[in-house]
Amino acid sequence: MVNEKQGFSVNGYVAAVVIVVALIASIFSVGSIAMPLNGIDLAKIVILLLVVSCLGGFFMVQPNQGKVLILFGSYVGTEKRTGLRWTIPFFMRKSISLRVRNFESGKIKVNDNLGNPIEIATIVVWSVTDTAEAMFEVDDYESYVTIQSESALRILASTYAYDPQDESSVSLRSHPTDVAEHLKTEIQERLGKAGVMVHEARISHLAYAQEIASAMLQRQQATAIISARNKIVEGAVGMVEMALERLKEKNVVELDEERKATMVSNLLVVLCADKSTQPVVNTGSIY
Repeated sequence: MVNEKQGFSVNGYVAAVVIVVALIASIFSVGSIAMPLNGIDLAKIVILLLVVSCLGGFFMVQPNQGKVLILFGSYVGTEKRTGLRWTIPFFMRKSISLRVRNFESGKIKVNDNLGNPIEIATIVVWSVTDTAEAMFEVDDYESYVTIQSESALRILASTYAYDPQDESSVSLRSHPTDVAEHLKTEIQERLGKAGVMVHEARISHLAYAQEIASAMLQRQQATAIISARNKIVEGAVGMVEMALERLKEKNVVELDEERKATMVSNLLVVLCADKSTQPVVNTGSIY
C-alpha cells in the first residue's frame, strides 16, 4: 500500500529570483563564446540549457489541493503547501482536490429485512485525506466512492425493516440517526483503502416500491387507527372509573349494579364514538 508523504519543493518566489539571476548570468556567459568551441564553452551552453529547463519546475497549489509528484512512474511525495512552488522539472505533477464534496445516489430498489421492496437513496459527504492512496490504490477514486456507497446502501437496506416491528427494534423509518451512523460506518469501511474520509451519510429518499405502496399505505392507516382506538378506549375506561369514584365519594346518587352498567355503557358510547352523540332525556324510570 502506498502512503502519503511530503514531496520535495521550495518556495516558488525564492526559486524564481535564483533562476532569473542564474539565467541572466548564463546568457551573458554564452554571449561571450567565440568560435571554435572548446570544452568550457560547451559547459556554458549546457548550464544555460539546464537553467532554462528549471523554468518548468514552477507550479501552483490552490487552497485545499494536493499535488502528487511522480518521477518515472514512482511516487515521490505530495505537496499541500499553498502558493507558488518549485520542484525538480522532471517530476510529473497531478492535482487532487482535498475539498469536501457530496453526491446523492440514484434511487435504487432493494428488499428490506422483511422482503418488502423499497426505494432508497442516500447523500454522502466525503473528502480525500490521503492523496497517495486515492491516486494509486484505486483506478478512479470518484467512481469508486459512488459505486461503493451504493453497495453499502443496498446492504444497509436489507439489514433493517422499513417499519418497526416492536418498540425496541430499529427500522429505517423510525430510527434515522442510528441508521445514518450505521450507513456512514459501512461506507467508511469500503472507502478507507482509497484514502477517503466519510464525513456524513444520510438517507435522502425512503419509500415503498410502487407495486406495494398502496397496500402498505392501507396497512399503515389500519395500524394507526388501531393504535388510536387503543388510546381512546384506555382513556375512556379511566374516565368512567374516575366518574364512578367521584359520584360515590360525593354521595351524589346511589347506583346499583344494573344502573352502573347502564351508565358505563352510555359513557363509553359517548367517549369512544366516531361522531357526536345525540343526548336522550329520560323523564321517567329506567325500569
